[in-house]
Amino acid sequence: CASENLEVATQVQEALSTRHFRVYTATDVIGAELCGAIKNVLAIASGASDGLKFGANARAGLITRGLAEMARLVVKKGGRASTIMGLAGVGDLVLTCTGTLSRNYTVGRQLGEGKGVDTGAAVAEGVKTSLAIHALAEKLNVDMPLCESVYQVLHKGVDIKKVLAALQDRPLRSEEEH
Repeated sequence: CASENLEVATQVQEALSTRHFRVYTATDVIGAELCGAIKNVLAIASGASDGLKFGANARAGLITRGLAEMARLVVKKGGRASTIMGLAGVGDLVLTCTGTLSRNYTVGRQLGEGKGVDTGAAVAEGVKTSLAIHALAEKLNVDMPLCESVYQVLHKGVDIKKVLAALQDRPLRSEEEH
């Protein structure tokens, strides 16, 4: 439960926690909100990777590089990098990128399998969120190649294989570079 007011977050934590459901508090609202949005876009990429049958190593790499993208945008917007390593970041990202019940993962898997995706109102939230993440990353000059690739496929009609080639053709660099 993220709130700038720790007292309020604690009240929600106490109200919702049970023996079977544990709630943690956080005060980084910006980080929690952005992590919650970005993970949906990355889950589409993860599903596409699985739909293309790239395997578990590719998915792990995608999640890891997705965390780097998430961190760059969260920090640029004033959130805390530590949020990315918590439940709102890596916890939710791993579940959404690997859970076959995730609507966003399913949309991505369908893309990877060559099936069309309805971008209408009832679609997974990551489809529309990719528009907002694209605009925000562009405005703040934040490099988010995975999220940008999802945007290009969903909203610009770029072929998924062309996007994958562009990702692989990016200049080689150190993992620590920002």
